[in-house]
Amino acid sequence: MPLLLFALVLPFLLLALLLCMERVERPLRVDSVSEQLESFLDAARPDEVETFVSEGFAPALERYWRRRRLTRLLPGRPR
Repeated sequence: MPLLLFALVLPFLLLALLLCMERVERPLRVDSVSEQLESFLDAARPDEVETFVSEGFAPALERYWRRRRLTRLLPGRPR
């Protein structure tokens, strides 16, 4: 009896697992991440690229946007 119940429930468990995995993978396939990375690498300073290499994309992108905000706030700087 327990083996029969396991055999009936297993396919539904696998289906639920596959649906959850698809939800996790979907954001990883978005093209906007590659577009952000390309624009970041085109305009990044060497220290920001070093942060990207050592710490990953998120901290380097945060440094890049922080620098952009600071240069926008400084008087006499081109926007």
